[in-house]
Amino acid sequence: MSATDESHSFDKLISEMTFDFFGSGQHKISADKLFSQPEGILLDIRSKEEVETLALPLANDITVLHIPTDEIPDRLGEIPTDQQIAIFCSAGIRAAIIYAYLRVKNYTQVRILVGGLEDLAKHAKPGSLWKRLQARGQSS
Repeated sequence: MSATDESHSFDKLISEMTFDFFGSGQHKISADKLFSQPEGILLDIRSKEEVETLALPLANDITVLHIPTDEIPDRLGEIPTDQQIAIFCSAGIRAAIIYAYLRVKNYTQVRILVGGLEDLAKHAKPGSLWKRLQARGQSS
C-alpha cells in the first residue's frame, strides 16, 4: 500500500469514527471478554523497560505478544490477522495510536483493552483464575 493509499485509508477510518462508533465501544474490549475468547491475544506495546519492571505473562489465559510501539511497523508480520487482538499500554494513548495504525493496515479484529493494569490484576486473583480454569476443565 502506498503512502497515498494509507492516507486515504486513514481518512476512511476517521470518517467511520462516528458517535455510534464511540458510543457503542466498538474500539474497546474488556479483559473479561478477551479472556473468554479461546484464541485472544494481548498485544503489549509497552517499552522493554516497562515490561522488565512488570511483566504480564498471563499464561493461563491468553497469548501475550510483546512488541514495543516503536517496533510495530518492523514486526507487523508477527501480529496475526485472524485472531482477536487487544492492545495494551499503561495509559491508553499508545494503544489508541496503534489501534488506528493496525486498522489502516486492514486488521479488523483489533480492540483497545480497557481497564488497564487494575483490570488485568483483578483477573489474576485466585478466585477469578480458578473460575476460568474450571470452566475450561483445567483445574482440579
